[in-house]
Amino acid sequence: MALIKSISGIRGTIGGQAGDALTPVDVVKFAAAYGTWVLQTTNNNNTIVVGRDARISGDMINKLVCATLQGLGINVVDVGLSTTPTVEMVVPELKAGGGIILTASHNPKQWNALKLLNYKGEFISDAEGKLVLELAEKEAFEFAQVTELGTYTKQEDAIKNHIKAILELPLVDVEAIKAKKFSVAIDCVNSTGGIAVPMLLEALGVKKVEKLFCEPDGHFPHNPEPLPENLREISKVIEKGKFDLGIVVDPDVDRLALINEDGSMFGEEYTLVAVADYILKNKVGNTVSNLSSTRALRDVTEKAGGSYFAAAVGEVNVVNMMKEQNAVIGGEGNGGIIYPELHYGRDALVGIALFLTHLAKSGMSMTRLRASYPNYYISKNKIELTPDVNVDAVLTQMQERYAKQPINTIDGVKIEFDKEWVHLRKSNTEPIIRIYAESDSNATAEHLANKIIADIKEIISVKA
Repeated sequence: MALIKSISGIRGTIGGQAGDALTPVDVVKFAAAYGTWVLQTTNNNNTIVVGRDARISGDMINKLVCATLQGLGINVVDVGLSTTPTVEMVVPELKAGGGIILTASHNPKQWNALKLLNYKGEFISDAEGKLVLELAEKEAFEFAQVTELGTYTKQEDAIKNHIKAILELPLVDVEAIKAKKFSVAIDCVNSTGGIAVPMLLEALGVKKVEKLFCEPDGHFPHNPEPLPENLREISKVIEKGKFDLGIVVDPDVDRLALINEDGSMFGEEYTLVAVADYILKNKVGNTVSNLSSTRALRDVTEKAGGSYFAAAVGEVNVVNMMKEQNAVIGGEGNGGIIYPELHYGRDALVGIALFLTHLAKSGMSMTRLRASYPNYYISKNKIELTPDVNVDAVLTQMQERYAKQPINTIDGVKIEFDKEWVHLRKSNTEPIIRIYAESDSNATAEHLANKIIADIKEIISVKA
């Protein structure tokens, strides 16, 4: 059993002892802390939006959270089975004090989590997260008197309103998509994408939709993270059938993976690259992704006359950098599209609409479109250290060792070598250094990663 309390929320496995897993006791305690924080920081704005993905534990967790918030005197608006980006949009629409999304994102079915939003419908900051954790630790919350309990209302049309807002975006061209008569296969991992994605594709005029795993019952048919090794079934369906592309989302619909017409992977890193390419063709501007995302976004941005900026890993950090640099598009290399003209949050639904418009207007097949972008490969590795190793000191020495190269230290150490890079990040929970390396071939990326791993081992052995 596992329970992870972090600045971004509380996440854990269902069942077990309180304090060791995500039990009803932990859910109530954390929901009360968050509700108290909202009341304290928003001048008593006592409305909070709650939505969830389709996990088996979702209904139980939802009832606990909603009742706890009502106990604090907070009025709950429950949007029910929904998506993370949908909840993010409802919060500012209702001028609510915040929002809670009940989802463990790409984690397996035994996991669930409370993801926390501020009044803007954006994830709370590190400093805000620490305050919530402190309130939970001290159990510093006071419940309302019987005559001051909060109300509970349901909102049924949140996803429909989300889709309506997407269709109204100037760069979403429904007529261009309709004219192409696209045939699409989708895998929604039996979560809320099974509700939202077919609804969106119908509104966009997609001619044929082959649905795989679109029953929102929380019984994930495979590992729900949209990585190539988990998408074999839809890949085979596309390979055998006549489809223009495949679309895959994670359980809370904030990550988007695409599959080519021959069943091969478009590449999750390239979801953002392709959508950014389309946006930049229509509006020159800046882009942002995190330090561990592909360099291809920088290439596409600079070719279009814009500037690229790298943020620390994490959606909050990317959003903050996007605001600072007035970026027209941004996101993360895990298929997370953030389009500020709609809202500041990763959103697979707006990603689908923008990508289909781009594909329709390009006149290319998926494989041809993918081939039009710079080709990079990322090798993802980690090195496990003994607890006595000072990880920060190791990273400092690596920085000194490669001092002649361009180095970014806002999140670990990123070292650039012409068009190659290596990003070293320490884990916050284990004595591990994660090592991501990118180059124009898989072999070179792995060679670069292995060279860095050898350097780290050498530094450790000298210290020993």
